[in-house]
Amino acid sequence: QLVESGGGLVQAGGSLRLSCAASVRTFSSYAMGWFRQAPGKEREFVATTSWGGGSTSYADSVKGRFSISRDNAKNTVYLQMNSLKPEDTAIYYCARGKVTVGTRDPTAYDSWGQGTQVTVSS
Repeated sequence: QLVESGGGLVQAGGSLRLSCAASVRTFSSYAMGWFRQAPGKEREFVATTSWGGGSTSYADSVKGRFSISRDNAKNTVYLQMNSLKPEDTAIYYCARGKVTVGTRDPTAYDSWGQGTQVTVSS
């Protein structure tokens, strides 16, 4: 089970840190990812990290502003979001990968959280 937290309302240029707590013993064995879905749009990839956190990848739209990290001792993955823009408004979901290396393909993830709302006002 994955549970996201940390969403909310923030002004453009502000920051938020999302957390995703996993209640699985094998958390550290799999890649983790963050995706988002804005109203009327398809779910899109945001960021991913490999099982140990040594390899990360980002969508071009968030590169340089967002940072994904994980603490395997706490079974938690984070998404630090800086310089937020109104177009970042969406429901953010964390997901557990099927393998150790992260990917942008949502079909490579087999467990999803319920999502947390992020709203950025202009």
